[in-house]
Parts: sequence; structure tokens; C-alpha cells
Amino acid sequence: MAAADPVPDSLPERYLRFADNEARGRSPLYEALARGVARDDDVISFLLTLPRPKQQPNLLFAAVRSLFGTPADYRDFKRLLLADPGAVRAVMQERSTQTNEPARCAVLVPVLAQLPQPLALIEVGASAGLCLLPDFYGYDYGSRLLQPDQAGMDFPVFACSAGAGTPLPTRMPQIVWRVGLDLHPLDATDPGHAAWLETLVWPEQTTRLARLRGALRVAAARRPRVLQGDLTSEALPALCREAPRDATLVVFHTAVLAYVADPADRRAFADGVTSLCPYWICNEAPGVMPDIAERAGQPGEAGRFLLSVNASPVAWTDPHGAAIEWIAGASVPLN
Repeated sequence: MAAADPVPDSLPERYLRFADNEARGRSPLYEALARGVARDDDVISFLLTLPRPKQQPNLLFAAVRSLFGTPADYRDFKRLLLADPGAVRAVMQERSTQTNEPARCAVLVPVLAQLPQPLALIEVGASAGLCLLPDFYGYDYGSRLLQPDQAGMDFPVFACSAGAGTPLPTRMPQIVWRVGLDLHPLDATDPGHAAWLETLVWPEQTTRLARLRGALRVAAARRPRVLQGDLTSEALPALCREAPRDATLVVFHTAVLAYVADPADRRAFADGVTSLCPYWICNEAPGVMPDIAERAGQPGEAGRFLLSVNASPVAWTDPHGAAIEWIAGASVPLN
């Protein structure tokens, strides 16, 4: 049965937007699944039994794959889902899209390398802490290859297309202290946690999966500290007070604020975080923080994230860290 024409921000519209702006050119299967969901009343009805934050495409598709394997096509996907909707609902209620894509470090390093060294990092929405380890990965920017200083270490290399004007680093940032904050921290050494993170990688992205596994090995060896807590609670100020005084404190996040449903809570976080640290790095979809996006000038390509430092836009980035396009005339505000 075909669903009615989508209205703005309806579930069908959100799935079509995912197909057009995120899955197209990256995952033919997920694009097909998203378009199928958008016109299927039965699946839309299933999704409406879940809270809005749990209705997202990545979570639905990963839940089905974690239970039944990767479907062959939309018909197979719908058959698997409706054969046991209770099991799928339970996974979606329990889990979240905590990919915390480590390749996003490729767009963070050009900013981190410009800040006064050494650095103390706090990541909110840290998942298993993979993005807390940017100095333990390699980066291929096309015109420049950056590798960690540790000799003999096994590390993934993330490819990132850098636009003209991007200030590519010549050396890794010096990080002397790091900690993460997450509502439901994951452990890279836990096979179940690692398997869920792997399932969140889209089916055709075998290279991305291999790099994620490499990052999980790094995290399992380095054991970054990730604590349970909400970014709007007292947990963040407490961690900021704990940071070493002789290091530059940086609070950062990537693809996290979209899960803070109330725009007022996002605004309160943004207003408060700048009083806690000298540098706040935000890498999010532009609609999440519209006041920052308004200062970015010409919009980036559809589906791009906006990277900002202390609410000043500096670059448009690929959501999975595959590209960075520096905004003309932008510079990292140095305190």
C-alpha cells in the first residue's frame, strides 16, 4: 500500500531526505530501502509506534541487519521486519546510532593542530571513544599524508578530500589528556558492542568497515576513558574542572546535537559550553544550529555538516569525514 504524499518533516519526508542527501551515491541498498519505507504505510505505521528519536533510518536498517542479516532488497527487508516487528522494536529501543565515525577525525585534525598545544579533549556523545584518538590514526588528504608518531603501531588511514584553502596540518596535535561523555558508553573490547558499531556501517562500505575495525583495535589497546552522562547535566562541567590546567581544553562533538530534541536545550548547551572551555568545536548538520549556519555565507552541498569553532563557521564537511571544504576567508579564532 502506498503512503500518502509526505508533508514537511513527516516520516516519509525524513526517509526521502535520507535517501536523497545521505544514502545516494554511498549505499544503493539503503537508498532503495529508504525510498521504499517512504511509500509504505505498513512500515510507517510500525515506525510510529516508536518515539521520534528512534524512528531514524540508520537505526531501523541496522536493527533489521543485526537480527536477520543484510536484506537483498526492499521486499526482503519488509518481509524480515514484519515477520518479527517486536524483536526489531526491542533492538531499536535498546540501541542507538552510536557509530561515532572515526574518519570524522580527518576534518577535526586541521582545527586541532592550529590550537595552542598541548590539548586536553572532552568529547560529548563519545560512544566507544573512537574520535578521542585522532593522534593515533593516519590521514590521506591527497596532497599530504599525515601519520601518527608512534613507530610500529597498527593504525587505519582515513582518506579525506581537502578543498583549496584548507589549512592542512604538518604534524599531529599533541593530546595529553582525553575523556568522553555518553548517555550509553560503549566498550571497544566488548564483542557485542563492537558488533553493533560494525552493523551501523552501511552494507556496501567495505573500506569504511575495515577502517572502523582498525579504529576499534586502536581503542581496545588505548582504552579511552568514556563516562556515562548527559551533555546538559553537571557531568560536563565536572570533567572540565578535572582537565589539566597546563593544557588547552577543547570540548567537541560530531553528529550529536541532532539527538537533543529540544532546540532550547541545544541553545542552552551552546551558551554554556563556551564558558567551560576556551575552545568548542561543533561538527553538525547546519539545521541543528541554525544561528551558526546563518553566519556561514553560501550554503554547502546538500547533506554536508558545518564545522565551527566557538560558533564561528570554518568549513563544510562530509558527514563521514571523507571531505572538508574550507570556507573562504574563515579562520580558527585563537584566544
